[in-house]
Amino acid sequence: RPNPYQPNLLRDSVRRYLQLPADQTVLILHAKVAQKSYGNEKRFFCPPPCVYLSGPGWKLKQEQIKARDLGEAGFRVCGYMGLDSMGSSLMETQKLSFEEQPDAKGFGCAKALYISDADKRKHFRLVLKLFFSNGQEIGTFHSKLIKVISKPSQKKQSLKNTDLCISSGSKVSLFNRLRSQTVSTRYLSVEGGAFIASARQWAAFTLHLADERCTRSEFPLREGYIRYGSVVQLVCTATGITLPPLIIRKVTKQYAMLDVDEPISQLHKCAFQFQGSDRMYLCLSTEKVIQFQASPCPKEANRELLNDGSCWTIIGTETVEYTFSESLACIREPVSPVPLITALQLTGGGDVAMLEVQGEYFHTHLKVWFGDVEAETMYRSPKSLMCVVPDVSAFGSDWRWLRYPITVPLLLIRDDGLIYSSSFTFTYTPEQSFIPGQQVLSDVPQDSDKLLDSIHQEFTRTNFHLFMQN
Repeated sequence: RPNPYQPNLLRDSVRRYLQLPADQTVLILHAKVAQKSYGNEKRFFCPPPCVYLSGPGWKLKQEQIKARDLGEAGFRVCGYMGLDSMGSSLMETQKLSFEEQPDAKGFGCAKALYISDADKRKHFRLVLKLFFSNGQEIGTFHSKLIKVISKPSQKKQSLKNTDLCISSGSKVSLFNRLRSQTVSTRYLSVEGGAFIASARQWAAFTLHLADERCTRSEFPLREGYIRYGSVVQLVCTATGITLPPLIIRKVTKQYAMLDVDEPISQLHKCAFQFQGSDRMYLCLSTEKVIQFQASPCPKEANRELLNDGSCWTIIGTETVEYTFSESLACIREPVSPVPLITALQLTGGGDVAMLEVQGEYFHTHLKVWFGDVEAETMYRSPKSLMCVVPDVSAFGSDWRWLRYPITVPLLLIRDDGLIYSSSFTFTYTPEQSFIPGQQVLSDVPQDSDKLLDSIHQEFTRTNFHLFMQN
């Protein structure tokens, strides 16, 4: 792609973007595992893969298309989702129609995707292709890897094989299905600040393992794999809304088992008892989430009888987020592949400080930018870029007079001006002897500049003080 920008024009565009980011974000939510279909049956993925479109850049782009006299029909976003082995035929994928929600996000859902027994893979990815309704391609986006299973494991899970175990801090979805009927499926979700049971949308919850000896106000979180009988906390990843501490119980034939402490596996049936309550469980009633009091089992003290609405199926979930901005550039090519930064690695110091940017979907047309300063960038592989760290003077500061840390956002910019933002920043930190509140030099001699230069050179040679943050 030829670069249509002069360096100064591009830098001005980046500055305008940093002042008022007009990002376009594509968020894909999907389950970690998928149950294989056999014969003529179709076990649709549950929960169904969902796509959310957010960010002010979508509206800005649509206004640009509308201004070209294409009419309202020209700027609607539509998409197709399928498995990564299906090829390019749109007939083999499911069409997504995006509807605008009250929070201005676009929402689409692929309810009829499945994997047949003819597909022998153990893992696959979902592929999402987005277009404007005038035919202009937006890009192609991939999910994370999904593991194929034949059916939920009925065996006691061993922590030696943690493939299907659910760990503390991971994301899960909960759904309830009456009498195995697909049409009766309800997903635990959050709407208007309250927990609901939705037939359309599902929420991802971070499942935390807690110290059961502590009170609710303390609630310290622990690491490890979730076991039945553990005290857990469910936190909505989108809103941060939290349920009270819950004890997770195994469900067998509509009974909550009180004496089971084995690890929890994907697609297991489970129940959530409110900690400290008298047999009260998390339950759904149509679209409401309520508390249900279980009945004790006279003959077996280790069991409690539940109703249908208190029995949930648990499954791990994944999210992948792609963010880009084409508001400042005239982009005629798809925005994909959208690079994802996962980690940073700093090496060297002084004038030869190098930063390795690690991630996915990198290519030779990308440059690393520190705020509005372009860095000399070298492509190493689809998972690695190397760049020279710009001197702090590029931001109008001097190492000799740097008093406070300077933090700049890390961007990846394609050579046609397309901007890919990230959640990573880079921080320049002043030398220890220059931190405010400490005396720098008691007596400043006439050749203080040379002295400060030598201090700076020695410092950068021995202890270059740069930090990276996510």
